[in-house]
Amino acid sequence: MPGLTEIAAKVRDGARLSDDDALSLLRSHDLVAIGRLADLVRRRRHPPPSGGDGRGEVTYIVDRNINYTNVCVTLCKFCAFYRRPGDPEGYDHPIEVILEKIRETKALGGVQILLQGGLNPKLPIGWYEDLFRWMKATFPLAIHGLSPEEIRYIAEIENLSIRQVIERLIAAGLDSIPGGGAEILDDEIRYQISPLKCSTDTWLDVMREAHGLGLRTTATMVFGFGEQPRHIVSHLERLRALQDETAGFTAFICWPFQAEGTRLKLRDDTTAMRYLRVFALSRLYLDNFPSLQVSWPTMGPEVGQVALRFGGNDFGSAMIEENVVSQAGAIFKLSADDIERYIRAAGFTPRRRNMRYERLAVA
Repeated sequence: MPGLTEIAAKVRDGARLSDDDALSLLRSHDLVAIGRLADLVRRRRHPPPSGGDGRGEVTYIVDRNINYTNVCVTLCKFCAFYRRPGDPEGYDHPIEVILEKIRETKALGGVQILLQGGLNPKLPIGWYEDLFRWMKATFPLAIHGLSPEEIRYIAEIENLSIRQVIERLIAAGLDSIPGGGAEILDDEIRYQISPLKCSTDTWLDVMREAHGLGLRTTATMVFGFGEQPRHIVSHLERLRALQDETAGFTAFICWPFQAEGTRLKLRDDTTAMRYLRVFALSRLYLDNFPSLQVSWPTMGPEVGQVALRFGGNDFGSAMIEENVVSQAGAIFKLSADDIERYIRAAGFTPRRRNMRYERLAVA
């Protein structure tokens, strides 16, 4: 296995890291050195604007995560959010509830609705098309909606191809796709924690089709399920390969498994130290991903600040609402003003953005 000195030389030369390099970094005890290398790559990719005060920029977005239904047939062991069909606690938000949530989002300066839910067999593709058209006609907000698993399920129940589903959703108003449902993109781990969920190849195929149709998407990873370093590297390798092919991902986000309230017991390292190691590795290995988003909703804003020096250039979302990781014990919540304060305290200049990372003026 290559040593840290050899890997550092490759990073400084701008050379692509190998899988063996990534495995060595995951096993290295020198977290500070790994963080410095990741910070070097961040500064190289996101230098301070010319003519400014020398402080680098860190972006963030104001949006709302509307979980339109919690009814789901996938029954993932790590999820505390879902309810089985017929459960009295299951819901499908009526249009009036969604209307009020969107109205509040717009009033707070939101530019996007992150729309995700469970795999509800009672919601055909027409339901989504009607919702998207109504949203676009009523509010000028971007729709960042439906994970690859949700799109795959719609295709299954409608007997359509994935491409046909995405084409119809784009015609109805879909602007981009979030990277949820990836967890670990290795079927050995996926089968252990979510045997009914789509395969690694299917998740990637949805993203490939979306990119081919002009959509931009994000990519994610959730770790802490007892996976080995090779599983994490395999996940990153599949993402990097698809990005080489399509250049369709705008950002990568990772976070550790939140176990509280789930059926899956925590038997792994989900500490801030491991998070920072995996995060820094992601910046070093995913050399074709423009942005890395810190996960303050799971790790807390202070760890998020540290992650900005471990390769991060984006502080994520002010997230007016979030219901999934919060159900599993993540309780942090920040306003846009809070996010800007944390970014400045970390030594950066905050800049508000949209999903494509275009800078936005703040009224």
